[in-house]
Amino acid sequence: MILNLKRIKSHHFIFIIALFFILFDNFRLFSNILQVYPVNLKNIAFLFSLVWIFFSIISLALSILGVKYLLKPVVILLLLVSSVAGYFMDSYNIVIDSSMIQNIISTDINESKDLLNFRLVIYFILLGALPAYWVYKTNIIFQPFLKELISRLKIIFFLLITSAVMVFILSDFYSSFIREHKILRYYANPIHYLYSIVKFIKLNSSSEPQEIKKTGLDAHVINPNPPHKLVIFVVGETARADRFSLNGYSRQTNPLLSQEDVISYSNFWSCGTSTAVSVPCMFSIYDESEFKISKAKETENVLDVLKHAGVSTLWLDNNSSSKGVADRIEHQDYKSDKVNPVCDTECRDIGMLSHLQEYINQHQDNNVLIVLHQMGQHGPAYYKRYPKAFEKFKPVCKTNQLENCTLEELNNAYDNAILYTDYFLSEVIKLLKQNDNNFQTAMLYVSDHGESLGENGLYLHGLPNLFAPDTQRHVPVILWVGENNTAIDKKHLLKNKDQKYSHDNIFDTILGLLGVETSVYHKNKDITAVK
Repeated sequence: MILNLKRIKSHHFIFIIALFFILFDNFRLFSNILQVYPVNLKNIAFLFSLVWIFFSIISLALSILGVKYLLKPVVILLLLVSSVAGYFMDSYNIVIDSSMIQNIISTDINESKDLLNFRLVIYFILLGALPAYWVYKTNIIFQPFLKELISRLKIIFFLLITSAVMVFILSDFYSSFIREHKILRYYANPIHYLYSIVKFIKLNSSSEPQEIKKTGLDAHVINPNPPHKLVIFVVGETARADRFSLNGYSRQTNPLLSQEDVISYSNFWSCGTSTAVSVPCMFSIYDESEFKISKAKETENVLDVLKHAGVSTLWLDNNSSSKGVADRIEHQDYKSDKVNPVCDTECRDIGMLSHLQEYINQHQDNNVLIVLHQMGQHGPAYYKRYPKAFEKFKPVCKTNQLENCTLEELNNAYDNAILYTDYFLSEVIKLLKQNDNNFQTAMLYVSDHGESLGENGLYLHGLPNLFAPDTQRHVPVILWVGENNTAIDKKHLLKNKDQKYSHDNIFDTILGLLGVETSVYHKNKDITAVK
């Protein structure tokens, strides 16, 4: 029987759409599966059954949701979204889970621009817009309600029975697939991102506004007398520990920091693999094992505790935002040339230092914490993250289509961005040195997460913690302490610089650096404390 594709029965339409998703939107899913289960006589039946089961799941979903006036809009939306999801999975080998949904929502327009390119447009047109137009123009034939319902139930029953039989017959394969290769299922398009959207909504929905849970109301500065403490906390972006020459990297990516008396913590690990998770987590009272974004939103963080203690606290942001961390303290966006005086192709991190001395001068009677949220090494357009003068390593990848660059070009661009971060941090230290006579100064730099740079076909970041490679979670941490800061024993800290720490230590370390005492402070988690 030859189908008339301009006038088609609803169940035939559903099967065609499901087949389209399988054939054109799941290249990364099946390429990853074939790496684990190569095509041979032993695996062929299992591979066929996987195709059938994914086809059945999509068909089942459309059969349930696809009522007469809903089927077309649902399919059109899925085609458009899946074409974009397919592009990012194919190009960067990333997955679209609930954390990635949070990242997408948190991403600003400027960051989104860095992701646009010709290949993405082609994906959107060929796999999204054109098939969506066909759906729009197609006359889908529905039977009378009762007949349509019976027909759908028969289809659903058939798909469930055949899938169940396959799983039963190939139970050994599926036991291994489910237990040992969970990450493979994360690439199922559109199945997994739909599941992730539902999960995200469930995690973040609330029937009524929650009152913010107070934290550390008993906080106070231990020694309120001069000299006061001045701490600059730099929140890095997408930096890898193994790309800092201070940690043994063969390239000299820290030429300026290496001339300073800094402590580089070589065994530090991030709470998550994305800014939207890691930034709230590192400031949160909750450890990684307890942390949820919804809980963080409803609970005061370490900046609130400092506010209770009377510490003057300022957040400057050259990234997308503080992810809610700085909502209740003074903060300023530096991504605009109206505020940031150092802008060329984009506004530079160094511009955040331009007015800091004025702020410091105005708060000499208090302990002061200044948080600087970097643009850092934010990908995929690493070549944009530094001025031309810092292009030491060449040739560089000058596109956001990372798969089109050689690994050498990609690594060069990324390392140049690290080189600029080295310069930025050295300028932070220079500013603090100018205030050594009036304050006990310190700088703490902590990256939010790492980055994949083509290792094992992975790019960028955002993989679930359970599967994320070390490159996405092993982060650099740098501590510098001023000469007059006698509260910190640097010799003791040097002995522990290779001890394993994580973002779980940041909450208490910030309190310790600012000399704040409170019942929620745990000395054993403060990396600067002598235990």
